[in-house]
Amino acid sequence: MSAFQTAGVFSGFSVDDIDAARHFYRETLGLDVRDNPMGFLDIHLPRGGVILVYAKPDHTPASFTVLNFPVSDVEAAVDDLNERGVVTKIYTDPDYGTDAKGILHGEPGRGPDIAWFTDPAGNVLSVLAEG
Repeated sequence: MSAFQTAGVFSGFSVDDIDAARHFYRETLGLDVRDNPMGFLDIHLPRGGVILVYAKPDHTPASFTVLNFPVSDVEAAVDDLNERGVVTKIYTDPDYGTDAKGILHGEPGRGPDIAWFTDPAGNVLSVLAEG
């Protein structure tokens, strides 16, 4: 049997404020967030798996999307997030520009409809069309 195991694999990312992250992920987004014995957060995903969120004093927000939320209707999800106080990011790049709501409308060969937003630590998250 190999010493390298994959059964308990998990992902993680840093934040600058554990309390703000706990509130955002639990209260704003409605995820199952639990405090773990090390003082970090465990986000338990609905279909299994755990994401470790840990405080890092010199935290720098991830410049890539750390968490994706597949949804059946991106525009409705953006409206719902906006009602919760979450602001979607507006990109003006001519190749990947978003509309006024922050939605990049997918095209064949370009990907699904997607909208990005950030957590309180500046990490990038997205809602994107299922499928």
